[in-house]
Amino acid sequence: MHVEPQTDHSPAHPPLEALAVQPLLNRDYETRPAVFYERLRAEYGPVAPVDVLGVPAWLVIGYPQTLDILRDARGIWSRRVGNWRAYRDGAVPADWPMLPVVESDNCGFRDGADSTRLRSAWSEGLRPFQDRTRPEAKALEQAVRRYADELITVLSEHGGRSGWADLSAQYARPLPLMVIGRLLGSGADSGDELIIDLWRVMDAGPEAREASDRLLARVAELCAARTAAPGADLPSYMLAAVPDLTAAELAGEMAMMCGLVGDVTGTLICNTITEVLIGETGARDSLSAGLIQEAINRATAANPPMANLAFRWAKADVRVGRFQIAAGDPVMVSPAAAHLDPAFTSAGAPDSIYSSRAHLAWSAGPHACLGRDLATVITTIAVERLFDRFAALRLSLPADQLPWRSSPLMRGLRSLPVTYELAADPPAPQPAPAEAGEAPEQDPEGDGGQDSLVRRVLRMMRIAQP
Repeated sequence: MHVEPQTDHSPAHPPLEALAVQPLLNRDYETRPAVFYERLRAEYGPVAPVDVLGVPAWLVIGYPQTLDILRDARGIWSRRVGNWRAYRDGAVPADWPMLPVVESDNCGFRDGADSTRLRSAWSEGLRPFQDRTRPEAKALEQAVRRYADELITVLSEHGGRSGWADLSAQYARPLPLMVIGRLLGSGADSGDELIIDLWRVMDAGPEAREASDRLLARVAELCAARTAAPGADLPSYMLAAVPDLTAAELAGEMAMMCGLVGDVTGTLICNTITEVLIGETGARDSLSAGLIQEAINRATAANPPMANLAFRWAKADVRVGRFQIAAGDPVMVSPAAAHLDPAFTSAGAPDSIYSSRAHLAWSAGPHACLGRDLATVITTIAVERLFDRFAALRLSLPADQLPWRSSPLMRGLRSLPVTYELAADPPAPQPAPAEAGEAPEQDPEGDGGQDSLVRRVLRMMRIAQP
């Protein structure tokens, strides 16, 4: 038993609010996270007190402890912000950048029957896009391939057979943006502004609150249109599965979807490419052997897009490692740190109880990610098309100089600069993929012209970059 309810005596340490805490965001966390996590492990064990942008919290870094908390077999942990003692007491600063995340009230921040109801809507809503025998899934995969090919064509069109590109800004980030519109059922270019605001929310920067408000308002408009005129899209399928979803609930879930597809999947694509190019985690060998999903799995274990999963709160005093976490204390679990725990890294040993595939990047238990298959398919296509189209890709910076984003939740690159050599001429343009049940469109967006979707999105992103 790794997590023990505490019922006997007071802890032999001060409460969280009185402990000296380590700042979560620091230079090592950004550039050398393994060094930071191992320093915490050596000093504190499997759980450490940290400062998250001015708010004290517990960071769980042990693999067994993280897995126990995620599974929550005994119902110790709550995802409802109302269980946060400091929040109830008004002690959380009103301008704390992560408030928009913890107050979002989507299924990720609900418990019990409320969470189950919303997750059932997700399960049924995603089914047409994750069941590869369904026309919606086939059309989506066709669209992803088309977007990937055109992005590659555009990023390489001025360099001849060889050149330089930023695979984060020009490929990994814009590709999921174009998928969001198809899932929302309002046209592939409906989300030009959504992704920029979403990155601001996930990065927990000074503009997080305003970006969150704009994001929710835009998504609410799209959901209202889908409620009035259902189609072959994610919100319509979710409403069909759970007809009593309120407009606010549906908008909140779709805002979360924009995060999972836009930021998390985009980061997964970029991190997978990076791990293949660095070649130290087995991802390159897996890709060379034609095992793309294994390459993604290895990259995800080495560098999960969400380094830390958003808060949960103890409903009763509970001991983790040598610390007692008091009822109402905020806790973050860290897949990135857990994957460095010897309990996980020794998974190849004959006596290990953990599979080498047992990474926690998709969470586990009652809040495990329901869209992991969709994210994996998008990433698989993105990686496959990239390495098919280029004969050679090389980092144009040393691996230890790549520029990482600092965020309490996400770990991804601000840019992924590479030099490349093209393998062959670009493929012939394909007709724009149809929405489910429709004939393929003969659409100028598919011709790679100056007003194509890819070019519009890339122009928008260049304007939006700091």
